[in-house]
Amino acid sequence: MTSLRTFTRPADRHQGSDVGDATTRYLLYGLLPGWFVPGLADWVMHRRTRIEDTSGTKESLIHALMMTEVGIPIALTLRYEINPLLLTVQLGGAAVHEATALWDVRTAVHSEREVKPIEQHIHSFLESLPFAALTSLMCLHSDQVKSLLHGGRSDPSAWRLVRRARPLSRGYLAAIAAGIGACVLLPYGEELLRCRRAARTHGKPTQDETTRHVTQGE
Repeated sequence: MTSLRTFTRPADRHQGSDVGDATTRYLLYGLLPGWFVPGLADWVMHRRTRIEDTSGTKESLIHALMMTEVGIPIALTLRYEINPLLLTVQLGGAAVHEATALWDVRTAVHSEREVKPIEQHIHSFLESLPFAALTSLMCLHSDQVKSLLHGGRSDPSAWRLVRRARPLSRGYLAAIAAGIGACVLLPYGEELLRCRRAARTHGKPTQDETTRHVTQGE
């Protein structure tokens, strides 16, 4: 009886390699840079609904927390090999990010800020993209997923960070860093400063109130 292994021709193995390469290119040059678009659009919605005068600094700090929860796994993935330790960090980051996203929406809805349908639609992208990236990586590194499920017992490097055997180019890393700075750090930093400034302004008495208190001897 002919073994199924006989039908695994070199062309089939080459095709599998092409799929892996295409998925890697999709993650590096499609999904990750594309992540910046809904993030920037969300910032625009916060600005239009005057976050500084409604939910204020609390919601802006939640946004910073969410970016940190996603940013740390991304930074580690760009520099280190996928193994059980990194998969655990990625899974934990995705789970915590989802919980924080619920807290974020609850904070906004319970404030005076109007969360419009288009903003909710933007949120759907921001919540689904981490899972899309994570599941793609798990398909690419199914051997490491199996190792994680077995506690990494057969791999001495399973629970430590291992530098990439083929590091990403400095040009690519610089471009991603520039994108993060321009589309994430700069706009959301501006949002936090705007909220802090508004909080200080709202906390000060107006000139009329000050004059009245002095006149009344308070």
